[in-house]
Amino acid sequence: QVQLVESGGGLVQPGGSLRLSCAASGSIFSIPVMGWYRLAPGKQRELVAAVTRSGTTNLANSVKGRFTISRDNAKNTIYLQLNNLKPEDTAVYYCNAVNPPLDYWGQGTQVTVSS
Repeated sequence: QVQLVESGGGLVQPGGSLRLSCAASGSIFSIPVMGWYRLAPGKQRELVAAVTRSGTTNLANSVKGRFTISRDNAKNTIYLQLNNLKPEDTAVYYCNAVNPPLDYWGQGTQVTVSS
C-alpha cells in the first residue's frame, strides 16, 4: 500500500510559477509510472504529465514547454514544475502511481491562476 501526499498548490497570477510535490509513504523505485492529473470544474480529468521509472516523461500538449515533471526515487517524491501559468490551468491536481494491478491516488492540491 502506497499513500501519496501532494503539496505546493496555491493562488498565483497569470504568468507565475508553482512547484507541486507528491511524497509517497514508501519506495517508488519499483513503481513503473507516476504522474499528475488535473480536474477542473465542468471538465473531464486530464493527464497532465507522467514519468516512468527510468525517467522517460510524457506531457500533455496543453502544457508542453511550460510544465516539467521529474522524479526523485531516493526521496520517494515526484514533482511538477508549473511555469507561465494560465487561468485555464486552474484545477485540482492529483498525483497518481500505477503499479499493476494497483492504482494509487493522492488527495489533490488546488491550483488557482487568477489576477
